[in-house]
Amino acid sequence: MASSLRSLIQSRQGKTFTLDLSAELVALTTRFTDELMNQGLTKRILTLVSEISVTREFERLQKERGLGNEKHRKEVSDLIKECRQALADSLFSWTCQSPLSKDDTLALIGHLETVTAQADGSLDSVNLALVMSLLYCLDVSFIEQGTEDREDLLQALPLLTERQYVSAIHSRLMDGQPWKLPGLQAVCRLAWALSLRVLSQLPQALVEFTEADESLADQALLGDVFLFMKEGILGCESFSQEEFYIRRLHSLITDFLALMPMKVKQLRNRADEDARLVHMSLQMGSELPSSLRKDLDHLMILIGEFYSKDPFGLELGVEFWCPTESLQHTSLQGSYLGMALQRPPHKQVVLSKFVRQMGDLLPSTLYISYLRMLKGLANGPQCAHYCFSLLKTNGATHSDNIQGVSGSPVSWEHFFQSLMLYHENLRRDFPNPDAAQYRHPPLRGITQRELEGLTSFLELLTVIITWSENARLALCEHPQWAPVVVMLGLLQCSVPPILKAELLLCLAAFGKSPEIAASLWQSLEYTQILQTVRASGQRQAAGIEVELNEIESSCEEYPLTRGFCHLISTLVESSLPVNLGAGLRVPGFQPYLNFLRDSVFLPFPTRAYRRPAEKWEVADSVLEVFHKLLRDYEPQPSDFIQEMVELQGEQVPAHKPPGHSIMFHLLNDSPMLALCLSLLEEGVRQLDTYAPFPGKKHLESAVLHCLCLLDLALQKEVMFMDLLRESQSSLLVSPLEQLLQGVSPQTRRADHIVNIARYLYHSSSNPEAGFQSAKILRRIANYPNIQTRLVGDFTHDQTVSDKLMAGFVECLDNEEAEEGTEKGDGEKKLEQPKKVARIRHETQIHILNLLITSLELKAPNLALYLLGYEVKKSVSSTNLQDPGVLGCPRSCLHAILSLLQRGTEKRSGPALTQKAPHLAELCYQVIYQLCACPDTSGPTMRYLRTSQDFLFSHLQHLPFLLSNQIAALSQMSWLMKTAAIELRVTSLNRQRSHTQRLVSLLLDDQPHAQHAVDGESGIEEETRSVSGFLHFDTVSKVRRKLLSVLDAIDFSQDMPELLQLDFFERTQIEQVISNCEHVNEQGHTVCNVKLLHRVLVAEVNALQGMAAIGQRPLLMEEVNSILQQVVERNHVRRSLSAKRQALQSWRSLVETLLTACPADLIPADDRQLIIRDLLLDLHDKVLSEDAAGELMPIVAGAVFTLTAHLSQSVLSEQQQGEGLEASSGFASIANSALHLILRKLLDFILCTGGGYQRLRAHLYGSLLYYLQIAQKPEEPDTLQTAMWERLTAPEDGFSKLQRENLAIIESYGKALMEVVCRDACDGHEISRMLALAVLDRILSIDRQNQWLLYVCNSGYLRSLVESLRQDDAALQTMLTPQPPLLKPLYIYESKMALLTRVAKTGEGAVELLRCGLVAQLMECQVFDMVPDMNSAALMEFQGHINRFQRLCLSLLGRLAGSERERLLKQAEISAPGESAERREEMEVAMQQVCANIMEYCQTLLLQSSTQAQFSICLFSPSGSEPASRDGGRTDLPSALPSMAYSRVPSLGLILYLLKNSAADFFRFHQSHRQSLGKLQSLDQLPPEELKELCQGLVSGPGGVEKISSVQRSLLAKRRLVQLINNRAKLLALCSYVIETCLFVLWRHLEYYLLHCTPSDPKDSLLPGANAFGGLQASGSRGLGLSRVSQQDLDVLKSDMAAGFGEALQRKLLEVEGLYSQVRSRYTFIQALVRRIRGLLRQSKG
Repeated sequence: MASSLRSLIQSRQGKTFTLDLSAELVALTTRFTDELMNQGLTKRILTLVSEISVTREFERLQKERGLGNEKHRKEVSDLIKECRQALADSLFSWTCQSPLSKDDTLALIGHLETVTAQADGSLDSVNLALVMSLLYCLDVSFIEQGTEDREDLLQALPLLTERQYVSAIHSRLMDGQPWKLPGLQAVCRLAWALSLRVLSQLPQALVEFTEADESLADQALLGDVFLFMKEGILGCESFSQEEFYIRRLHSLITDFLALMPMKVKQLRNRADEDARLVHMSLQMGSELPSSLRKDLDHLMILIGEFYSKDPFGLELGVEFWCPTESLQHTSLQGSYLGMALQRPPHKQVVLSKFVRQMGDLLPSTLYISYLRMLKGLANGPQCAHYCFSLLKTNGATHSDNIQGVSGSPVSWEHFFQSLMLYHENLRRDFPNPDAAQYRHPPLRGITQRELEGLTSFLELLTVIITWSENARLALCEHPQWAPVVVMLGLLQCSVPPILKAELLLCLAAFGKSPEIAASLWQSLEYTQILQTVRASGQRQAAGIEVELNEIESSCEEYPLTRGFCHLISTLVESSLPVNLGAGLRVPGFQPYLNFLRDSVFLPFPTRAYRRPAEKWEVADSVLEVFHKLLRDYEPQPSDFIQEMVELQGEQVPAHKPPGHSIMFHLLNDSPMLALCLSLLEEGVRQLDTYAPFPGKKHLESAVLHCLCLLDLALQKEVMFMDLLRESQSSLLVSPLEQLLQGVSPQTRRADHIVNIARYLYHSSSNPEAGFQSAKILRRIANYPNIQTRLVGDFTHDQTVSDKLMAGFVECLDNEEAEEGTEKGDGEKKLEQPKKVARIRHETQIHILNLLITSLELKAPNLALYLLGYEVKKSVSSTNLQDPGVLGCPRSCLHAILSLLQRGTEKRSGPALTQKAPHLAELCYQVIYQLCACPDTSGPTMRYLRTSQDFLFSHLQHLPFLLSNQIAALSQMSWLMKTAAIELRVTSLNRQRSHTQRLVSLLLDDQPHAQHAVDGESGIEEETRSVSGFLHFDTVSKVRRKLLSVLDAIDFSQDMPELLQLDFFERTQIEQVISNCEHVNEQGHTVCNVKLLHRVLVAEVNALQGMAAIGQRPLLMEEVNSILQQVVERNHVRRSLSAKRQALQSWRSLVETLLTACPADLIPADDRQLIIRDLLLDLHDKVLSEDAAGELMPIVAGAVFTLTAHLSQSVLSEQQQGEGLEASSGFASIANSALHLILRKLLDFILCTGGGYQRLRAHLYGSLLYYLQIAQKPEEPDTLQTAMWERLTAPEDGFSKLQRENLAIIESYGKALMEVVCRDACDGHEISRMLALAVLDRILSIDRQNQWLLYVCNSGYLRSLVESLRQDDAALQTMLTPQPPLLKPLYIYESKMALLTRVAKTGEGAVELLRCGLVAQLMECQVFDMVPDMNSAALMEFQGHINRFQRLCLSLLGRLAGSERERLLKQAEISAPGESAERREEMEVAMQQVCANIMEYCQTLLLQSSTQAQFSICLFSPSGSEPASRDGGRTDLPSALPSMAYSRVPSLGLILYLLKNSAADFFRFHQSHRQSLGKLQSLDQLPPEELKELCQGLVSGPGGVEKISSVQRSLLAKRRLVQLINNRAKLLALCSYVIETCLFVLWRHLEYYLLHCTPSDPKDSLLPGANAFGGLQASGSRGLGLSRVSQQDLDVLKSDMAAGFGEALQRKLLEVEGLYSQVRSRYTFIQALVRRIRGLLRQSKG
């Protein structure tokens, strides 16, 4: 509430600031807040501020048990403080914009009278806000600014318009009653005095009040107003966080100096007077007078303090400097509030005069205060420049020096002269390092007062040279002063450590310039501040090490050490010379590193500290150096080779780079690593208390450096260890991720990684530590073996586990995170809030990447734990709930979903996709991975579907259109992949409503009544109803969601231009670029730009000679252009990859919709239109001029699937009989659309040109599916020879479409023929097979033989025929026992199919003969290859053949008569639900088997011999028909009990088959005629019959009832066509069976009755001997013959004569009459019947 009030009040119209809002909104809030104010808002706020207090609220909460752990207590107390603050800020914001009324102002003053200060004398932030409110109430400074709305503001100012207002406030402030804080009263009086002074200059001045301004100012000064401002107001922490506080105080100070110059003069006079008194009392040695006032002192110190902090970069101190010389620097120009540069404003002149005059004849008592004031006023680039000039001009000129006039004591001249004198004096006292008195050097020469003066001067110098580079260089290069030398000299003298520290800080400021830094290193080494060279006779160390161990440690203060660390830190950043100390020692940085590590860092926890905070300051400053050294270190192969250097004539080992040494210590269980880890543990323990402690900021900074060190070590260790391995050095190191799993000595547990992770819990207060922690965890997460252990460590202790989970979730939930744009960051340093927001965002990115990496590893892993899945039980048993339900904590999954769900209910869609595109992309990826992984899929999808309705709410906002196209495509890609899984799963689980909802969302082209969004839809509904009333049905169609997603994928891709190089060689540069490429996390191959930059710059630096130096700028420019180009290339690759991925996901979603979803969800006609739209759009995009070739393969795959579905859909629609009568074409999809699809398809084939053969394989498949659409379905076989009718019949839809298809294909002419033929002849196997199939298909419909002519004339046919020779070799390998792949066989089959097709036409056959096809086939050796056989194998083979024959013949009995009926019945019982269609199929199958067996018998008889007397016998000479007992052997002749024929079927079986077939024939014929009749009079059929016919096609009991009458007659028609065609097949089979039976019968009878010699009955029959002959016609037949007795033959003849009677003969002849003549082929039935009749009549001759 309080924050909302503050925001409302801030948006008011007023005098101080404006928010970027519309005028109406501002007017609205102003009106609303005015009403609140009239109802007594001010008094209410003041009451609440007094009443609300943290302790009181905590007592109440404690009573109600409303407080949790430390973090919760901290959050609650922050909340209470924030409430008070927001209330006070509301009042402040109000007074900034418009003054309070009289009563309210008095109430505010009344409140301030009672305010007390905090322990340190400063105000708290709430009271500060209230004080500032009052100061703004009394503010009239805007009167002097000439803004355009000045008049309006003047009218609204009660100070000018209301006399009572002025009088009330005046009397209240003049009132002698002292306040609780006299200093605060003084501030208010001063502000009022200044306001009165401004008012007195206006025409309508209130004279009786304005006179009192002098006395008010005096009272204020007596109240020590400046002291209170410094201690009470500047001392408050929140002061520097509010820009308008700073501006108000600035105006207060400057107004006092500008408006009351006499008062300032009085102060100066008083100060001079006091200085004289002090001087006298010092000389006389008496007490200091008690009447001393220090007002000017306080004023100067206040100015110094106030301007030395400038958090907003306002540089307000510039007002104190008046540019004397005209400045050339554009950066320093600027017009002051619209006035020209020539005359600075009066106020500025007055202020600069104040600065100069105060420095004239400065009394010694004010010297330090004045320096401090200058230090504050020099803070900023312009200010530092002015201050530098002032100190330069203050010095005595050359002529003055000659005359003996000394310059001002505040000048460079004076300062540096003094420094040199100190150095001269102290150097004489320079002690012998070995002398004992070095411990206690005499401090003569520098008094305390001088020390303070020197320190102040050094601080001022540091500020100026920090800001101004010109000053830095000018002073450093000054020949007389040589400040760097003098300062280094002073460092060797015995001066107090505090001064040495200042000297070091000052040197560090000089070291900011690389030019100075290089020489500073050498000077530092030369002066041996840190002793790096030990003289041979010297007993002990000297220099800073001694000071640290003996002086600073005993004082328990370490300013010198901190200064030294700071200096080294600065110098390391500027430059690090390799040959430091060469000649005297082994060159390099190593001694400094050893000192910092062994003397500063490792002992720091055990030293004693007077100021507890200093402990962390020391740690922070030394760790900063380590961090910089490791950051700039890149492992090189040379680091691992022990190099030697010559030193004083002997060879000694050289030092390694400092970064190498630090890496080595971090990759070992060293004290350094142990200390870093214990520091991290200490840090997290301290932060967990949530209590403020001294040095907290520095502890946080030290911890951050430790985390950075670990992160850098993990980052560089792979390269480091690879190089170490290659060098075969004897160094031993362990990977850091393993060392981090070690046991902590403090807690005796392996909790280092847990400690690192716990920093995420503090990321709200420490964003950078959280960021580094996430980065380290992400690096560790790449190691699968560590993951399982980590899960154990993280879940070991429940409280820690909860904190860790809360930490991760808090980072993801953070509201402040903002994705930074990649451009523009380098141009200017980001402001702090932006930087923090960016860091928070990066932390989220790292956490999500950690989850993504972990999810790819086996369970249990970190991701499953963090996302709230079971890690102790099986993952799939997880039951995900909303946070808080069934004690389920808020997990990262909830955080990710709430991130994504924000904004989904609005029109604009998920806010995250716009605000942080990369983050959104990773969130969608995590969701997809959870849905795609078998273990997590079930729980996740259930939760997303039921609790969140996640997919629907996101898919409805597709496509995402963002400026960052790559991210948008990736987001859509993951989302579509997830949607495809969801559709598949819901379809499998039969969750129809879910599937239906998603399908209609993606495919509908009718506008949806979008769900109401924030009440937006109301108006829309009304307008729609109105338009519905006016126009009857003009609802415009909307774009299908799937198509609009496809629109969002831009197929074109701008490619970067080729490099234009003047200096470098292009081929070499390309080589270097490809060497710098690597595969990044997303799997894209990109070039490492930083590495490339290093390589190129090294190349440029390696050039020698003057010419190279001259051309260096041009070379660097070219390097930049190369880098620019590479960045563009990377972008192109990422962009193409994103497009590919998005298109692939789109394709999988489309394919899932068409294949996995229940077919009835999309009606057939809609399905065809959808496929049409998709196909046409896809083709349009891929055929556009600038479509990228990389996307074509995916498109071709999608086209193939879509065409296959289109073909299927059209065919299934025709089978249901719809559309044949439709006028548009022969299906729901119009012919024109089909033609368009064909044209696009052919265009696509042609545009792929020579390459892309595999891609064309898809397109040929599509073309085959497409051409299949025009294939004719079955028609009723009427068995009539209506050739003429067929020729004169009108063209049907199929033929028409086929003709038109062909016309389109031929319109493409030779180009298309060329491509298809080329693909058919060589290339990839699959493409060749498909191209051959396409050729085959086109040749089959090409009546004009255009294609055939082309194939023949262009030599492709000859090429195909000749290629059979190569196929021959490949096919021969197929016949080996372990053949390779079957590809050659398939290709051979495709070729032969095509050649057969060609041979079916006359021209084709001729051409094939001309090409020598027959000769080629004769030469193929594969046909001659038969298995090698020896006699045993041959006998075995023969046995197999005999067994096969017997099995075949035994089947015959089962396929005739009652046995067949029994089988059909049995099938019906076993599958009762099957339709009549199935029964008919079985009937046809049985007849077909029967016909095949009879054909086999006929073939065997013909093969054995052309004459009956030598042919084999398959059936025994028994004419009795088989007894049809169920289950009995039907082939057993009942009249012959003898064993001889038990294994041979009798001729009676053939007779039986003949009779049955004849009977079946007439039955089928009758049925065929009836069905034909019904088909012709379909309209007259009674409904019962229609219903019965439909029943055959519709399964289910009530199916027929639900069908419309039109549909019913269509189905009946389809069923009748089926029946007629089935009967026609059966009739053909029956006729054939009859014919073959008669032939077999005739052959056997002819043999038995004419040529068989019966055996003597006395001969024994060998039961086991071979029965009737096998294949051998001669020798073995005797066995069989010997067993046929004369009696058998007589019985056979009589049986046959009886069976083959007149009736049967008539029937058979009728069959021939009925069927054979109609079919225009003559059978041999009549001839055979005649012959059999003749055989039976005549007796054997």
